[in-house]
Amino acid sequence: MSRLRRRRGQRFSGLSFNKLLPNIITVMALCFGLSGLRFALADRWEFAVAMILLAAVFDALDGRMARLLRAQSKFGAELDSLSDFVCFGVVPGLVVFLWSMVELQNFGWMAVLFFATCCVLRLARFNVRLDDDKPAFAYNYFTGVPAPAGAGLALLPMILDFQFDFGLKDAPVFVAVWLTGVGLLMVSQIPTYSFKQMKVPQRWVLPTLIGAGLVIAAVISAPWFSLGIVLIVYLATIPLSVSTYRKLLRAAEEMSEQPHQDPGDGQTAGSPDAERAKAAE
Repeated sequence: MSRLRRRRGQRFSGLSFNKLLPNIITVMALCFGLSGLRFALADRWEFAVAMILLAAVFDALDGRMARLLRAQSKFGAELDSLSDFVCFGVVPGLVVFLWSMVELQNFGWMAVLFFATCCVLRLARFNVRLDDDKPAFAYNYFTGVPAPAGAGLALLPMILDFQFDFGLKDAPVFVAVWLTGVGLLMVSQIPTYSFKQMKVPQRWVLPTLIGAGLVIAAVISAPWFSLGIVLIVYLATIPLSVSTYRKLLRAAEEMSEQPHQDPGDGQTAGSPDAERAKAAE
């Protein structure tokens, strides 16, 4: 009987569905990203961009789902990084190349390779620095533009062209320079806001929910106009994030340089009590 019980226990051993759910979401994000390349090859540009944006949405969900279900694993982290490189490093560059830069030939392809290389370097740096000790305020910032945001910025000329017909498709040199600049932002040391751990004060919870509802309604009603505005606003926050990060860093350095009071004597160097005690000696 004991052997039979052990065999029954071994038969049902393995991971539960809850533990696999974050990895399933990551695979779905990968499939959406690759589907964007398929639509680009068929010249269905709006569907191509939409697939990459869906990949970004599912990429934002998998990590939160893993933390919620306590299903974090090294396998999931590696899978997420590989998916991010494909969805936000390879596919956006190829989509933009097929959309506008084909006539540049080698120069356009150099911009694609540069963007993809910057994306993989940014992901590798992020993985290496996960265990680094940082000040408490630094956890609210990324180093450089994160990969999903970088993919969105790379697609910004396409999104603006869908809405306003600026003719950016016929300006391949500008698109190549833009793609190169976004790659530099990803590997830069510029601190950018990380909204993952940002806390909302209690009195701002309801206005925040209302604002989120308005943004979602705008994206559904006028997707390209709304997404273009969101990406432009994100670009505008970068100088603000640099300024606030430097202020917090200076404040932390000043606090670390202040002399600490010795708890043993209860006196601080330079105080009147300390001077009287020294004179008495």
